[in-house]
Amino acid sequence: MQNLAFALVDGTFEPFRAGELVIKPATENWEKQAYFALRRSVFSEEQQLLPQDRDSRDFQAIAIVALAGSCGMVDQVVGAVRIYQVEPGLWFGGRLCVAQAYRRHSMIGKALVNEAVSRARELGCTVFRATVQAPNEAYFHGLHWRTLEHLELLGQPHCLMQADLACYPLMPRQVSLRALKKGTRHD
Repeated sequence: MQNLAFALVDGTFEPFRAGELVIKPATENWEKQAYFALRRSVFSEEQQLLPQDRDSRDFQAIAIVALAGSCGMVDQVVGAVRIYQVEPGLWFGGRLCVAQAYRRHSMIGKALVNEAVSRARELGCTVFRATVQAPNEAYFHGLHWRTLEHLELLGQPHCLMQADLACYPLMPRQVSLRALKKGTRHD
């Protein structure tokens, strides 16, 4: 009998991409660490836009992550965005990014934006804005955003944009098991 041998070359297979995704605020330590690692990877290393990705907004911001996994277990952060309030009613989103291996999955960015705007609305947002890199302006127009002005930040063209809040429904309220048994809703 002849031995058959073959070699697996790194470029032979596409990188594995999990099919199950969850979008939620980062609550676990590993989620927060991976959230910052992804931002650093995209904005500091890949785009070389920011020498240091973290800033003072991170102290008040809500970090939202796209988690990927399989068999019901999430194990990696593949997308990130942050939201923060500037003044009562005025919220901003920022640092939207998706891991390179997941960028062809067209719904991750949209899901992160939906979660960000809807969550901010739930927290009292009446105006939601973001400063977007100019090449992404058309993408945001497709998500019901309008351009307020064009500007330059960090030596790159950006757009100050605003979401049409009517296109972003409020998040469904969580209902406790006890409330369901009593027939009442509690937040």
